[in-house]
Amino acid sequence: MDELRIGSSRREVLEFLSQKVVAVWEGFDQARESEPEITLEIKKLLSEELPRFGTEATDSISQSIDILDKSIAQSRPRFLAYIGSSGLEVGAIADFLASSYDINQAVDNRASTLLEEQCIKWVAQFIGYPYPFGFFTSGGMVSNLTALAAARRSALPDSRKVGLNTQTAIYSSKESHYSIMRAAEILGFGSDALRLIDVDDHHRMRSSELEIAIERDLAQGITPVAIIATAGTTLTGAIDPIEAIANIAKRFGIWLHIDGAYGIPAAGTKMAPLFTGMHNADSITIDAHKWLFVPKSCSLLLVRDLTSLSDTFSHEEAYMPHDEKKPNPVDFTLEYSRPLRALKLWLAFKTHGADAFRNAIEFNIELAQMTYRIALEHPEFNVLPYAPELSIVPLQYAPSGRSDISWLNATLCKKLIADGRFYISPAQIDGQTWLRPCFTNFRTTKDDVHALFKVIVELGREF
Repeated sequence: MDELRIGSSRREVLEFLSQKVVAVWEGFDQARESEPEITLEIKKLLSEELPRFGTEATDSISQSIDILDKSIAQSRPRFLAYIGSSGLEVGAIADFLASSYDINQAVDNRASTLLEEQCIKWVAQFIGYPYPFGFFTSGGMVSNLTALAAARRSALPDSRKVGLNTQTAIYSSKESHYSIMRAAEILGFGSDALRLIDVDDHHRMRSSELEIAIERDLAQGITPVAIIATAGTTLTGAIDPIEAIANIAKRFGIWLHIDGAYGIPAAGTKMAPLFTGMHNADSITIDAHKWLFVPKSCSLLLVRDLTSLSDTFSHEEAYMPHDEKKPNPVDFTLEYSRPLRALKLWLAFKTHGADAFRNAIEFNIELAQMTYRIALEHPEFNVLPYAPELSIVPLQYAPSGRSDISWLNATLCKKLIADGRFYISPAQIDGQTWLRPCFTNFRTTKDDVHALFKVIVELGREF
């Protein structure tokens, strides 16, 4: 219907939008002194009932930008909480184009299917994984779940028909991401099947404890399904000893999955030695919307063997065209309606080149190391007894004479968020509350690091 077309005003709307987007992007280049309050006008707008008739597109676009501008945006250079994307500009353009064409990657779509395959190869090449196979997903949760589903099919070939008819076990460190537990619950293993292995004093999985746990389960007739090594934990950025874990997985014949949602892009930098043994993995999760800087959502799962996915997901859909020589992408993936997520990363690599990504990741690591050094030398801060491997730097504001350091930092974190100059999340490490700045934004600078300490000390001394 014509009512659902922008119509003759298309060019005017796009010109208006281009001006607005330029202003938005330029606004991300510098930090704001505070987060804006939600105005009464915005509250009124967001309490309106369903509109029966439309308004001018330019008016609606302006309103949507006002709403977004009063939201917490991870693209800003002083957003140091969580591990998030930083809104790479060509990634936003790719989202606009992909949404305009609205291609469904469930079936072979000629050029866009080849583009996804090429981008998978590029990512494998970037991190040094020798198997250039896989698919894009909505996020690390779905990528990890997909990998565990394939591991289940590998360990229990009849599980697609009969379900789980034996006791099973999945192994990961105590500091693995909660998506592993969620995937275990969804896939029918149950959280009791998850063996959370102790970590060492660097918060890495103890491979010796892993071996003991596997031998104990085998002696009790329990079937090991998968080992998950984390390449960059969410809590401290720790990298499990991948090579030692891979040797154990190989010896026992267990599927090895690497959850590298956050940290694995660093394998494409000078930090590559930290990821030795990665080539032995059966599957790897990478969130490009984390440390490859593109907008959400853009995750991918790399696998050693594509048939492990088709054995897990394929069906004979009567309503889809099938090429006997080449299955549809939907035969390898969990999702049916699957947008062209690969375009944003493909366009980013084409526009900027792989070296630009390596340099940006290494600069984030440099900022983390700088943060650690400043805190280590500052008399009012505590740090962990080792420097960060990646870009997460737990620290505590700890002025002398205070015995309530954990409470102080929990309260200070809330105060920092309310202040609005920085956005930081807390972390519970060994029973204590820490501040947890994380550098995954290509816009963050050394000046921002110095400003962070200034703001922490300023607000902390108010206590």
